[in-house]
Amino acid sequence: MNNPEPDPLKKFSDELHGLATRFADHAVTLQEVIDALGARASALLVVILALPFCSPITIPGLSVPFGLVIAVLAARFALGLPPWLPRRLLAMKLPPKFFRAVLDGASKFIGVIERRLRPRWLWVTETAALRRLHMGLVCMGALLLLLPIGGIPFTNTLPALVVVFGTLGTLERDGAAVAAAYGFLLVTVIYFVVFAGVFIQLIERVWHWLGF
Repeated sequence: MNNPEPDPLKKFSDELHGLATRFADHAVTLQEVIDALGARASALLVVILALPFCSPITIPGLSVPFGLVIAVLAARFALGLPPWLPRRLLAMKLPPKFFRAVLDGASKFIGVIERRLRPRWLWVTETAALRRLHMGLVCMGALLLLLPIGGIPFTNTLPALVVVFGTLGTLERDGAAVAAAYGFLLVTVIYFVVFAGVFIQLIERVWHWLGF
């Protein structure tokens, strides 16, 4: 993911189909996935781990570890460091048929990505400094994703969209996709703030009703 060059997505769905076939019947570690993906492994892994939260196939309990992996990879890119994950994360296992579930649940979304993503608004991604800034945005989305509040509608979906659009927009030099990622981040922050305010008010009312 370090300094990615313009390289039209090699049919992102094909990458996923290959993984779904290769790891169809057994759990797979992140290290095995990285080895299978090759040169663009870090960037594609970030997107793959965020995709389940963009659709109704969200898998309970995975937003925290997935968000952590995404945050580490994105933060290192933003700091200009080579991709790296600690051994404990590399040994983390994905459930059997995970990639098939991603394909089945997010196929329409993946199709939209493949049809619409292209180099444009190049001034948004033309320098390494800007690309690092955008991956800092992805890191922020990942930090929001890993918050253990996935049972609340859209608290996983919105940060995941920040991650997917920010990463692919940066990778493919699509400034419009990057701009969309910033928009999703703004909506996410507003949503979280509003929810926090409502939650605090509810607690205060319950506290008052109990006579404290």
